This record gives sequence, C-alpha cells and structure tokens, in this order.
Amino acid sequence: MLTGFSAVMGQVVLMRELMIVFNGNESSIGILLATWLFWTAVGSFVCGRLALCCDYARRAVALFECLLGFSLPATIFALRASKSVFQSVPGELVGPLPALLASLACLSLFCAVAGALFVAAAQLVGEDPAVGQRKALGAAYLLEAAGSALGGIASLVLLRSLAPFQIAGIVLFLNLSMAAILLSGTSRKLLASAAIVIELFAVVRLAPWLDIQSRARQWCGFHLLASRDSVYGNLTVTETGSIRSLYENGLILASAPDESAAEESVHYALLEHPAPRRVLLIGGGANGSVAQALKHPTIERIDLVELDPTLIVMTHEFLPSEPTALSSDPRVRIHFTDGRAWLASTLESFDVIIVNAPGPQTAQLNRFYTVEFFRSARAHLAPNGLLALQLRSSEEAISPDLAGFLRCINRTLREVFPNVVSIPGDTIHFFGAASAGVLTGDPQTLIARLQQRKLQTRYVSKYFIPFRMMPDRMDEVRERLQPLPATQVNRDFSPIAYYFNAVLWSAQFKPDYASWLRTAGSLNFKSVLGTVLLALSLMAAMLAFLPAREQRSRSAAALSIGAAGFTMMALQIFLLLAFQSIYGFVYSQLAILIALFMAGIALGGWLGLRRIPGDRHSLYRRLASTQLSLAFSAPLLIMLAAQLARLSSTAATWLAAQCIFPALAALCGILGGYQFPMATALAQHNRSGGRNLGMLYSVDLIGGCAGALLLSGYLIPVFGFWGTAWLCVAINLAPTLLTAWLSFRRNDNSHSALHRITLR
Repeated sequence: MLTGFSAVMGQVVLMRELMIVFNGNESSIGILLATWLFWTAVGSFVCGRLALCCDYARRAVALFECLLGFSLPATIFALRASKSVFQSVPGELVGPLPALLASLACLSLFCAVAGALFVAAAQLVGEDPAVGQRKALGAAYLLEAAGSALGGIASLVLLRSLAPFQIAGIVLFLNLSMAAILLSGTSRKLLASAAIVIELFAVVRLAPWLDIQSRARQWCGFHLLASRDSVYGNLTVTETGSIRSLYENGLILASAPDESAAEESVHYALLEHPAPRRVLLIGGGANGSVAQALKHPTIERIDLVELDPTLIVMTHEFLPSEPTALSSDPRVRIHFTDGRAWLASTLESFDVIIVNAPGPQTAQLNRFYTVEFFRSARAHLAPNGLLALQLRSSEEAISPDLAGFLRCINRTLREVFPNVVSIPGDTIHFFGAASAGVLTGDPQTLIARLQQRKLQTRYVSKYFIPFRMMPDRMDEVRERLQPLPATQVNRDFSPIAYYFNAVLWSAQFKPDYASWLRTAGSLNFKSVLGTVLLALSLMAAMLAFLPAREQRSRSAAALSIGAAGFTMMALQIFLLLAFQSIYGFVYSQLAILIALFMAGIALGGWLGLRRIPGDRHSLYRRLASTQLSLAFSAPLLIMLAAQLARLSSTAATWLAAQCIFPALAALCGILGGYQFPMATALAQHNRSGGRNLGMLYSVDLIGGCAGALLLSGYLIPVFGFWGTAWLCVAINLAPTLLTAWLSFRRNDNSHSALHRITLR
C-alpha cells in the first residue's frame, strides 16, 4: 500500500515538474509517462529474477523503501536542473530527443526502485501460506491500487498547501518508518530515530533551500523574481533587462512591456465590429489586453475569464500594465473558471468573443479551437456579433505544415460561421460571423473606425493596417488557406489540430521528427486496424500451439496482461481528455478521477482474488470473458461520454461531472483490477516459484508504456477517440480468442501427461 501511495504522490509531483521543464507539450508528456512505466518495468523484472526468500525479501523491501524515499527529492532536483543542460541558450524550447534523454536519466532511480519494491513486497506476501505464490501478485496488485487511491486523494490536499520538496519529505519519512518496522533490534531504533530527525530537518530547513536552489538552476540565464505553484500548475516571473515575463508551466503567457502584443490581441477584433458594447475575453488577463480594449468608447462591459486566480495576483504584483484596468474599472468583471465551461453556463450574449489563449499546443488548449466550442460561441453572440482568435503564422512564406494547420482551423470555423475573414502577418487573425456584412477585409474601413473612436495606438495604426491588409497578401492567404476536400474538421473527440501542432513543434528541432509524424498521419485507419488484427492473430495462433501446457498458460496470461495494460492506459486517458473536453476543469478533478480509478482497480482485484477458479479450463473461460468485456469498454466509454456532452441543464451537468464521471472511472478500474489476478493465477497455476511475478508485472507496465506513447503522440490526435477505441478492441480480441480456444481444448491434460512421461 505504501508503494502505491508513494508512487502516485511522486508521479503527481514529478509530472507537474516535467510539464514546466518541457513547456507543457503533451507529446513530451507521453514520452515521459512511457519512460516512467519503462523504468518501473525494468525494476520489477530485475527484482523478479532474484526470487527472494522470506528473510532476504524482508531486508530487500526495507532497503528499497529507504532508496525510494531518498530518490524522490533527488529526482525533483535533477529534473529542474536538466532544463539548463539541454538548452544551448536560455529560454530555448526543449525538443523530443532531449525530453526523452532527460526523462530516461532523471526518472531511472525512483521508478526502477518503485518497480523492484512492488515485486519484493509481492514475494514477501507470497511467503504467507494463507496467500501463496499463486495469488501473491494479485494480492499485492490490490493493495498497491488501494494505496494509489489514497495517494491520489492525499495529493489533492497536499498540493494546495505544501511545496514539492515538502511533499517529498513526507514520502521519505513514511518509507523510512516502514523500513524501521521491517527491520529488528538496534537497526529499527536507529532508523526510526533517523526518520524523525530527517523529516523535521527536511520540512523545516532543507525543503525551502532545495526549492530556491533548484528553481535557480531551472531558470539559469534569467533573473528569477518569483515562482509559485497553484492547483492548476506553476507560475514563474523572470526579468531580463527591463522586460518581465510571466510563464505558466514553462509556456510564456505575457511579457511587459509588450505594447505590440497587447494591441494586436484585441484591436483588430474590436475594429471588425461597428460598435462593440459587450466583450468576452477568454484568457489574456496578464498581457494588457483589457486595458487596450477599454480604450474603445463604446465598450460597456468586459467579461474576463481566467482559470487560475494566482495568475491575476502575480500580474498585480509583477506586471504593471494591467492592475489598474482589472481592479478599478467598473466595466470589467473577472470570472475564475474555465472559459469554455463559463460560456456554456452563462445566459449572456456578446458583440465580440475573443479567444486570447495560446494555440492548440496541448489537448487542453485544443478544445478552444474545435467545432463544438465554435458552436457554443455562436450561440452566445449578439445578432451582429463575431468570434475572434489568433494563431502563430509567418510574415513571409507559409510552410506546407503551417498551411495544413491553419487550413484545418479555417475549415473548422467555416463549419459554424458562413462568413470568415483572416488578416495575415506574423500572427494571423481569424474572424467568424453568422450574419452577412459584419466582417470586412477592407483596411480603409478599419482605419475609419480607428480614427472615429480616437484610439491612441502605435502598432494597430493607420500606418500598419494597410501593410497587414495589402490586397495581394489577403488574396494569397485566402487562396493558400482554402480548405481542401481532404481537410479535416477539428473536434473535441477528434483533435486533428493538436496533431498538426505536434508536427510544427517537432519541425522546430529536427526535420526527421516532423517527417515521421507526417508519414504516420497519412496512414489509412482501416489499414492500421487490419495490420494490428493480423499481427496479433498470428501471434495468438503461434502461442496456441506451443508444445508445453505451462508455456501456453504463461504466454496466454502475458498476452492478456499486456493488452489489458494498453487498454487501461487508454481508458485513463479517455476519461481525463473527455472530462477536459466537456467540462474544462480536469486539473481540479484530476486527483479524484485517478484516485477512483485506482480504487476501482483495488476493488476489482479483491473481487478477482475471491473468484479465481481452481481448475485451469474454468480459469481460461473466466479470463476470456473478462478480456472480452475489457475489449469493448473503450467504445462504450466514448459513447457514454458523448451522451454526457449533450446534457444542457445545470443540474444534469453538475451531476455528470461530480458523480457520473467519477463512477465511470471506478468502473473502468474494476475491469482491469478483476482481470489481473485471473491472468497471474493462470501463469502461476501449479507453480510455487516467484520468478514470474516480476515478468508479469513488467508486461503490464510495458503495455501501459506503449499505450502512453502511442495514444498521446499519435493515435488520439490522428484517429480521434473513436478510432483509438476500436484499435483497443482489436488489441484485446487476440488474447480473448486465445484464452477462449484454450478453454475448449480438451486434450490439454493428455498432452501434459504425455509430456511428463516423455521426460521421465
């Protein structure tokens, strides 16, 4: 239980740190999560090969507890320092290969020790005659899941009040205390005393010092003014000369002074409307956009929606451009919630809605560029209202990758708005309107409105507007971004724009990355599905005719566990991304969803242990039926999430978010937890050795590792939720058919008897 608790606490803390180091890009997060599972699998496999007896297992568990506790603060420090190692100049983005190398190096000790600790503890449990080796791994899996659930709930509380090194100090204290319990005599007393001393020293004195030193290394090359953690992530303010910059999870949000960005963020959108009165700003509370918008004399009210209150607090403290407008002007109202969730719940209508957020660099940001969001925005526009958004582009030539990305956004906008206008430049502005005659591509119209409103601007001015909107540039961009027949629409459950952005991100570092992603994205879904089915069917057929019965049992169990590991990772990612796409506040629910998912695994493991059949054929049948249920769990989950997305009433939405989604998380966990002890019991049938424990747990982790890499970096962005769900079905069909066929193979016992006679 403590292993699961420590691993989840460490995972939550380290994943937040990894997001800051690698700029929140979810392709890198997929790499990092896969690395986590890889090293855990290595540790469990190596420890499993040792087959420790009771006395040595107890000492090994105590040793691993100490190593796990000390390795967590060391890993946090190493991750923060790794950013400066891979940057040639301060502030440079970290590419996919450095992200992989850094995660492989930094996570190796903590994750490998966690994997080894789990197997050593399972072997220790297996020495108990009441449990035995046959049920040891299933029992340990149940207890680890229960501890993980507690860790998820505890992280929700601790992250609100404690710094990462203080949380690491608590984990260290608990593991040293457990090691003391496992040992005896003088060693126990010394270790217990050391644990108390280290805990007090770590929390009171060492943790603040380590936090300051590691943050300084992380932002090497900058003058670090402040760095604060909130429920939603890390906010950092740096100073370079006279420029102060605000970062959220490593991504720059705003710099001050930066009058050009502040003017561009709102003035083009407000000039497109003949007389804007009610304005909604989604994001942009830190970049000076509110102060610029208030310059328009027709403005009566501005609603600013920001997710994180800490951002506004740090803006008041460190960026002097916005505080007066945000705090003193009665026309400004601030809402601390997700922008999309607030828009869906309000009854207000607006003349102009401005998406003042970064592009779809992550799945969280992508939901502001989907057809579902555009429909919600249109429903809240006044009769002559417009939606405005801006994305990075190119002042001169638009590359094929960039054109494909912008073409996708253009096509998605046109699915909702019959009138779309774009203004080219280093930043391209898109405007969508439902009514004809609202939008204009004529620079003289915008200049006339600029002068009529007596706006004092330097960059969105009568000198720059004609240059940005030169007829030949407007025509070229209009032609280049015209949607093609093959251009896909960006949707909540099919986030293709996220894929295009991943290609652009990869192309910044090495053309080979982008080329590989383009090739993978061009593959036909039916071809991929058919290849997966054929390859796994051939593997299952080969395993079905292995000569020895024990080999067939172990192979069928390993194939089932690997497929289940992949599917459980898919279900977890589906849950989180679907919740984020529908409600937009998954960060505040993250620990709850993960905790209930792990609690479901614990409950499923308990049920599975109680229902393990005594004979092999019944075990085969039980595993086949469980695997079949697991196979169709992914499309069933997507179907239920799609139905929940259609709920409109406030009460139904609250019920779905607070009750139904957590219940779905628990149900998904129950399936995986129930399957695991069945599969491990099959592999351990009639065997007393403990060597298979590490191998089976490693297979489960490798399946999850493959899922983390493929799901976040390729399958979901390219094929969407539904395509990925049907691939999960295909992956689970092979072990389902294999175990079902073996359950009806009546000559299994005779083959085994003949084999034993031959050996004699």
